[in-house]
Amino acid sequence: MKRLTTASFVAFAALVFSGAVHAITYGQLDGNKHPYVGELLLYAPAEIDSRFTDPGGWFSCSGTLISSTVVVTAGHCVAGVGNGGAVTSDCSATGANCGNDMWINFSNAPDFSAFPASSGYIPDNNAQRYIDRAAYLNDPANGWVHATAYVHPQFADGSFLLHDVGVIVLSTPVEMGQYGLLPELGALDAYFAKRRNAQRFTPVGYGLNKVLPIAEDGGDVREYASVMMVSLNALGLPAGTSVVFSNNNGASHQGGTCFGDSGGPVFVGDSNQMVAVTSFGLSPNCTGFDGAYRIDQQDDLDFIGQFLPQP
Repeated sequence: MKRLTTASFVAFAALVFSGAVHAITYGQLDGNKHPYVGELLLYAPAEIDSRFTDPGGWFSCSGTLISSTVVVTAGHCVAGVGNGGAVTSDCSATGANCGNDMWINFSNAPDFSAFPASSGYIPDNNAQRYIDRAAYLNDPANGWVHATAYVHPQFADGSFLLHDVGVIVLSTPVEMGQYGLLPELGALDAYFAKRRNAQRFTPVGYGLNKVLPIAEDGGDVREYASVMMVSLNALGLPAGTSVVFSNNNGASHQGGTCFGDSGGPVFVGDSNQMVAVTSFGLSPNCTGFDGAYRIDQQDDLDFIGQFLPQP
C-alpha cells in the first residue's frame, strides 16, 4: 500500500488516482485460469493524496480466495485500512481487525466506468469522495464484496518485509469450485535446487504492466506470468522470510510483477498451491527482480489458519 522511503525497495501496491488503477509486466491475460484471484480496493484515511488538502488515500492490491470467506494478501495492503472512514489503531500490536474499508472483486477486469472519479472532489472534498465510493462498492450490483482486514501479529510498517502477510474476511461468502491452496511447511525449500532449471512459478495480479519515467501502462486486468526463482536468501533478510523471482523475458520464463500486484499469489507452476505473496520490487520501474513474502513458514500458516473452519 505504501512505498518505502529507501530507494532499494518499493512496495507493490498502487495508488488509485482517477477511479481506475493500472498488471503483471509482460504478462498474459488470465481469463478464467485463476478465478479465485481478485482485485482489492482499500481506503487508508491517514494516507496522503497530494491532490487533496485533507488526508485519505485509495489503493489497490491483489489477493487469493482460499475458502468461501477468506482471502490471503500482503500485510502492507491491510495495515492502515480505515474503519468506516476513520483511522484505526495499530492492529498488528493489538490483534484486533485492521478495519473494514476493504473490498474485493473477482472479475477478470472489474468495471470502473461508474466508479466516482477523483476529479469531482479535488481539492478539499476527500471525505465526500470516501462516502460516495463506499456507497458504490457496498452495492452488490457493482460486483464488489465488502471485507474486514487482519494483519500478521508481528507486522511492522517500517520493516514489513519480515511479516508481510494479511487476511481479509468477506462479509458475504463467494462460492467457487476451486480455491487457492496453502503450502506445506517449508514447501519452497524443495524447489531451491531447481530454481534455474525446469521449475517455474506463476504470479497473478491486477497491477501495472509497465512503469516509465513519464507514463504507466496497464489497467485492472487479471494477468499472470511465468517466473524463475533466483534466491531464497534475498538482500540479507532472515532465512524463511522472502524469495526473489525473475522479472524479464527469457526463453523459458516471461514477465514479473509491478505496482498493484502486491498481495497477489505466487503459485507453483500451473497448480493452485500458493507459496508466497507478492511483496516488493528492487526497481521503481518494475524490472530485474521481484520480491515475494514466503507464507510456507509456521507463523504464517498459523496466522492464516485461524480464520479457516477448523476440522
